[in-house]
Amino acid sequence: MSAIDEKKKSRELTAATAGEVGLRYIAELTTKETEGVTAVQRAEGKWLVTVEVVEDRRIPSSGDVLGLYQVELDEEGGLLSYRRLRRYRRASGDYGEAS
Repeated sequence: MSAIDEKKKSRELTAATAGEVGLRYIAELTTKETEGVTAVQRAEGKWLVTVEVVEDRRIPSSGDVLGLYQVELDEEGGLLSYRRLRRYRRASGDYGEAS
């Protein structure tokens, strides 16, 4: 393996680091409080990271409005795209994500 290949491989993300990078991007882009990473998936040379965000705080907290965002990263952690997948009330439960 050449020195260039070694350097590129050292910059490639793992699932854990992809999750951390995706979480930071969503926090910066939305300026909202993040709850955490809900999924990390590698697909066709990129990473898809799903992050839960508090979009509107309510009292009691069971009324909070949450958003589920997906970030698409390249192999080195560069942002390719992001989008909100859905919004829901915290107390509504998780009925699965649309595919």
